[in-house]
Parts: sequence; C-alpha cells; structure tokens
Amino acid sequence: MKKVLLSILALMLCLSLCLTLTGCSGEKVTEEPAEEPGEEVTKVYKIGICQLMEHDALDAATEGFKQAIIDELGEDAVEFDVQNGQGDPATCSTIVNQFVSNNVDLIMANATPALQSAVAATGDIPILGTSVTEYGVALDLKDFNGTVGGNISGTSDLAPLDLQAAMITEWCPDAKNVGLLYCSKEANSQYQVDVVKAELEAKGLTVTLYPFADSNDLAQVCTTAAENSDVIYVPTDNTVAENTGIIDNICEPAKVPVIAGEEGICSGCGIATLSINYYDLGYTTGKMGVKLLRDGEDISTMAIAYAEKQTPKYNKQNCEALGITPLEGYIAIE
Repeated sequence: MKKVLLSILALMLCLSLCLTLTGCSGEKVTEEPAEEPGEEVTKVYKIGICQLMEHDALDAATEGFKQAIIDELGEDAVEFDVQNGQGDPATCSTIVNQFVSNNVDLIMANATPALQSAVAATGDIPILGTSVTEYGVALDLKDFNGTVGGNISGTSDLAPLDLQAAMITEWCPDAKNVGLLYCSKEANSQYQVDVVKAELEAKGLTVTLYPFADSNDLAQVCTTAAENSDVIYVPTDNTVAENTGIIDNICEPAKVPVIAGEEGICSGCGIATLSINYYDLGYTTGKMGVKLLRDGEDISTMAIAYAEKQTPKYNKQNCEALGITPLEGYIAIE
C-alpha cells in the first residue's frame, strides 16, 4: 500500500511539473528576458509619408520634415515609410489606407490631394499636412479659424496673395490685361486666383480667368491666355508645377511674362515670385510631429503654421529672354 501511495505522489508531482512548463493550449511558454534594472526601452515611432508627386518643392518639404524628426528623436527612434502618389489622388488613397492598416503613429501628407486622402482614410491617426495652401478650402471647412481640429494639423505654403498681386503691377507697370492661369480641379488654386483677381481689379486692371481641367487642355488654354494678356499669373498649383515646360514654350515666344506663386514654378516658366523655403516649411512640420509623438500635445488644438518669411526671387534666364530688367531687392533663382 505504501508503494502505491508513493507512486501516486510521484505521478502527481510529475503532472504538476508538466503544467508548470506548459500553457493552457499545451504549447511551451517562452518568457521574454527581464529588462536590466534602470535600462530604458526606446520607442520606435512609425511615420507614413504620402507625397503627391516628385517635385523640387515637395521633395524639399519631405526632407525637411524627416530631418526635424531625426534631429529631435534620433535616427534609431523612427521608421519612415515614404511613398509617392505619382500625381494621382487615387494612388494617394491606396498609400494612406496601407498606412492605416500598418497602424502607423503619424501620417505626413505632402500636398492637398495627399491630405484629402489621409483625412478620408482615418479619423484616429494624427495627420500633419504640408505644402497645403489653404486648409479651409482643401477640407471644405465652414468658418475656418486657423485650427482644423480632430486629428488634423500641419503647415501652409501660402505666401501673402496681396503682395503677389502687387508684384504683377511692379514688374509690368504698363499691363492692362492680366490672365490668371490655373487648374480648375484644384480648390486651393481657385482660392488663390479669386483673391488675386479682386486685388488687381481694385487697381483698375482687367482680369480674366483661364481655368484648365488637366494637362491635356493646358496648352490650348495657355495659348488663349497668352494671346489676350499682357502678363499671366499662375498660383501655387500642382498641375502647373508638373507642366511648366508647356507654359514656357508658349509664353516666352509670345513675349508674355509670367508671375508665379512659388519658386519651382517660377524657375520653369516665370520671371518672378515671392518664394517660401519648402525645406524650412517641412522642418516646421517635423517639429510639430515631435510635439505630438514625444511631448503628447493635442493635435486638435494645434493651429496651422505658416512660413515665417518670404523671399522675392527672379528667373534670370527668362528675364533676359524677355528683355526685362530684374527689380532691385530680388534674388536670382539658382
């Protein structure tokens, strides 16, 4: 009897040992090694960047954003997933939906269509826009007061439109007819030309809008604008930025100067611009990202930030081709 009892006790001890080494499913449980006392665990943030297309200004904004994050958090504390929409809003939507599936910590949307796609994809993940001209227009906000709210904030590339309108009369004082050339599908472009039109009409100039739907009808619309205008203004416009060669090939032979909304467009087809620095704009966006990720700031109360300074610049080659003497105080685009 004693032997039987000892056998039962041995069996129970064996079973108890087995239960200690196995989980409820019967699989072996592997515990992570305990952290050393005082050892800090570094959080690695995942940031998805959706850039509408390849363009000097947008490229610079993305680089500035990344550098600001790295400067503050360190290279090892962040993983960037940089994707290019190739100028297609539908591709931007696919990209940001993948970011949402990957549960990134932050989405940076570079240009208006990228921002719109990100906003449609998530109401939870923080979204920072950059290279967006006017957030109220881009997001169809009523009574926009400078703060979007929700999970959205960012930076704007809008240079003062009244000063851009003044440039037109400064560079072309004898102009009477001004053509405003822009893509009708870009709400921010419509906003810009509406403001500039009002400014110029207040000066007594005749202003005509020349909207085009896409790059396919740009040449025809631009030709009409060049035939009927003493000077043409093009706002900060993504479609124009992709097709400055078309505008230049029409306006330069026609001897019609172009005033541009930003430096990249001006370098392709304009004579002068009031430029912001897109790298600096992206850097500001990156610092906003650090406040969200590391410092825990509330994005819903974070106001849209603007470029701190604008620089008057001119296109030396185009000025020479049109026989225009650059105005004092303007810097040549390199």
